[in-house]
Amino acid sequence: MLHMSIKAPVPAATSTAGRHPSALLRARGAVDHRAEALWRTAPFLAGLSLCCALVALWSLVGRVPAPLLGGWGVLVVAVNAAMLRARRRAADPTASGPARSGWRPIAEAAGHAALWSTLPAAVFAGQPAATQALLGAAMGTMMAGAFLLAIVPLAATAWVLAIAIAFVWALHAQGGETLASGIVLLSVFSAVVIAGCLTIERLLARQVGVAHDERERGEAIGLLLREYEEQGAGWLWQTDAHHQLTYVSPRICDRLGRSTAQLLGHSLPVLLGCDAKLGQALAARVPFAGVELPIAAAMGECWMSLSASPIFGVGGEFEGFRGLGSDVTEVRRAQDRIRRVALMDDLTGLPNRQQVRGLVTEAIAYAERRGSRAALLFADLDGFKAVNDRFGHAAGDAALRAVAERLARVAGTQGQVGRLGGDEFAIVMAQCDSREMAEALGHRLIKAVAEPVDFGSGALQVGLSIGCVFAPTDGGSVDELLVKADIALYQAKSRGRGRLTLFDKTMQRDAEERVLLERDLRQALARDQLKIEYQPVIDVETQAIVGFEALIRWAHPERGLVPPAIFVPIAEECGLIAGIGEWVIRTACTDAASWPGSIFVSVNVSRVQLELPGLPSVVGEALVATRLQPARLELEVTENVFQGESAGPLDVLRRLRALGVGIALDDFGSGYSSLGYLNRTIFHTLKLDGSFVRDAAHKSETLAVIRAIVALAKTFRMDVTAEGIESFEDFARMKDLGCKRVQGYLFGRPAPRAQATALLLPADTRAAE
Repeated sequence: MLHMSIKAPVPAATSTAGRHPSALLRARGAVDHRAEALWRTAPFLAGLSLCCALVALWSLVGRVPAPLLGGWGVLVVAVNAAMLRARRRAADPTASGPARSGWRPIAEAAGHAALWSTLPAAVFAGQPAATQALLGAAMGTMMAGAFLLAIVPLAATAWVLAIAIAFVWALHAQGGETLASGIVLLSVFSAVVIAGCLTIERLLARQVGVAHDERERGEAIGLLLREYEEQGAGWLWQTDAHHQLTYVSPRICDRLGRSTAQLLGHSLPVLLGCDAKLGQALAARVPFAGVELPIAAAMGECWMSLSASPIFGVGGEFEGFRGLGSDVTEVRRAQDRIRRVALMDDLTGLPNRQQVRGLVTEAIAYAERRGSRAALLFADLDGFKAVNDRFGHAAGDAALRAVAERLARVAGTQGQVGRLGGDEFAIVMAQCDSREMAEALGHRLIKAVAEPVDFGSGALQVGLSIGCVFAPTDGGSVDELLVKADIALYQAKSRGRGRLTLFDKTMQRDAEERVLLERDLRQALARDQLKIEYQPVIDVETQAIVGFEALIRWAHPERGLVPPAIFVPIAEECGLIAGIGEWVIRTACTDAASWPGSIFVSVNVSRVQLELPGLPSVVGEALVATRLQPARLELEVTENVFQGESAGPLDVLRRLRALGVGIALDDFGSGYSSLGYLNRTIFHTLKLDGSFVRDAAHKSETLAVIRAIVALAKTFRMDVTAEGIESFEDFARMKDLGCKRVQGYLFGRPAPRAQATALLLPADTRAAE
């Protein structure tokens, strides 16, 4: 039902000037109400006055001269008659002026009470106790008559005070020991009567106000409902106790294509299609709102919303429902469009993350019902960041749309493809008969995405890595499957590009182990668990130490020595490498500053560090703080610095080279080996990987490659350092091939700073120590 509340604003001033018209009308209504109430109670007050006067006259007969009693009685009758006439005139709505003024009832009440109490008060003293008791009772009863004037509190107060003053005067004239107690009792009685009158007036005023507001509200609601119905905003209806229509707006008749006569007397649920929700709402016999149901209308199916309240008779019997109806067809259509938009990815038109979760939930339930399995393939593009960085986001969006189309085309009916966000996709296979079926689909997807993507002026090429989980084997909830699929995807990424990896329990243990290591690694630096050891670098000709490579170590209090190959990737992924790398550079520079001036120190720098534009500032500050000459610091980078198309790492390397520090290309020959790296003009040293050196012992082609690399390095005026020298034969071979420096266990293992520093002392000094 329609509920409204209409209230007039409360005026700030108390005068009538500038007051809102509704406030003036309400004030005029209050005056009319009080006048009518005084007229209705006037006969009772007159009767009370005459009865009490008769009691007083009867008690004074023979004790007071008859003319005095007669004259007083006549005056009382005349005053009551005049009061009745005045009340009748005041209640007349056409009257105006003094008859309807607010002060007249007060003056009349005061005069009436004063006149009535004059005789009893004047003759009270000297009368017998019985007579005084009757006179006191009559005066007290007259005081209680103030309740008949309670609608006008000032009139009731004037009535009580007039009689009370006369009574006090009478008690004073009588004198005696009971004077004080009598006055106290009279005062208390007067106060109680006045307080009662005030309370009654407030309650009556509140009820009158509520009734007035309800009347105004009812009138306003009636007007609004008529306007609501006439303007076609909705339709009204009413049923009897059997849910048969007793009233219905013409608007719904037009919508249903039937006349009012064809609808009245028929069951509302039946007319609206026997919808279960409406039937339950009507059967409950309680107010309901927003019950939406489809209706087969003359102009096609539409949606109606019904709201209603039950009707009960005076005896509490159920009489039916009265309510409103509105056409919500367009609202429902808009909601459907919004719902579709909310569940679809704007860029690709695929289901978004929210809908993918729903699809996975349905796939799990389907697999459980059939006793089969479902598969979830979690896919991520390889090298997509480089596309955005090099060609811009427009090209990246084009690539994502092309990939989405390929995934959907290849998946076909085997799986539903969705986009989780960024360059992440999911393929939900609600029915997966075997692991081989999921693997086959995954490999087809990888192959399809690997094809170049045309985008107008050129072509892009990205790869696809996939992690795969099965339900219910790997998990029975959406969150569990998504987490495990992400773990499998991480393993696929770590093993190289364009791979499909199926989840197994060892992956989860590894992931949990990695989480624990990451937690401990965050505290390792603050707890002084990270150490640096130095491995000597030897000059081939003199076999003297010319420098040291700084190698970080993590001495875990429980796990022991954690290899850098394990914790450094974790530091890179969780954002700790910047802080750790800065500490390594600063510590290495501090230690090198205490060595002889010809000894350099080399520090490994990862690609993630080179992505940070602030790295040159970190290196510069460390050199200044330790007063180490820039030429004595060498930064080692691996070939993966050239992965992708981002120019950021190379720009950082050039800025570092401008500081005067050396740049070495580490592990050359182990990864993306390309002689094209050597013409970058930023490297001054090339370090051959240890595996490359060991292969030279039994592979002639490796010897030829090393010889060519050394010759090319000399062309670019770069020194060559051979790593992994573990035997004299390795040393001799690398010397013959033209390497300038060597490094390996043959000349020393990594050692703490004190032991490394001791290697720089003369032989006799070391022997003495």
